[in-house]
Amino acid sequence: MNLALFDLDNTLLSGDTDTEWFAFLAEQGVLSAAEQQANQGMDRRYRAGEASALEYVRFYLAPYARHDMPRLLSWRDAFLRERIGPRMLPRARELLAIHAHDLVVIITATNRFLTEPIARAFGVEHLIATEPQIVDGRFTGDVDGTPCMREGKIERLEQWLGQRAQRLAGFEKSWFYSDSINDLPLLERVTHPVAVDADERLAAIARGRGWRSISLRAPRADAR
Repeated sequence: MNLALFDLDNTLLSGDTDTEWFAFLAEQGVLSAAEQQANQGMDRRYRAGEASALEYVRFYLAPYARHDMPRLLSWRDAFLRERIGPRMLPRARELLAIHAHDLVVIITATNRFLTEPIARAFGVEHLIATEPQIVDGRFTGDVDGTPCMREGKIERLEQWLGQRAQRLAGFEKSWFYSDSINDLPLLERVTHPVAVDADERLAAIARGRGWRSISLRAPRADAR
């Protein structure tokens, strides 16, 4: 069995879960205009690779601490239906199906609370995500452990594989599909890095290194 890793935001989805969540909460009147403006600024900094991992995840986890779990779950249900369902790319499902006989893992910087139901909707059993800290049934606004971002994705992946008595280097073939320069560390560790609708910096690196580049937003699916 080989290993197939998939980023989620702007890769399998035509959008970013965290930024869409903030926009959704703003529509509900939960976030202020200033917070939504800050959301747009953080999204730009993340895409440029400028925001630190802790800064990024703590920014998006902060509003959770103000609300109880039943309310957040209710909002999440509506959010997934209204904001995420339409952004689940049909070609992403086709690509996942190509790897049906591999060990398929979605690995994302976005927190598990939002991404676990998205992984299920894609039919992917295994998810490695940033873990939000929860105490007495409430989010604290902080992260539990290492954020699953940049080099943290490698750390979290190796930890997860270690629990299965596996390691990344032990796979004959390993793929990682991502759009973002933030995922360069893990892309450099797999045998088959694939740039997917890549940002400008990652696209340039992919061209320079001869990495495969694909689009899941074009009308026709790519073969492996």
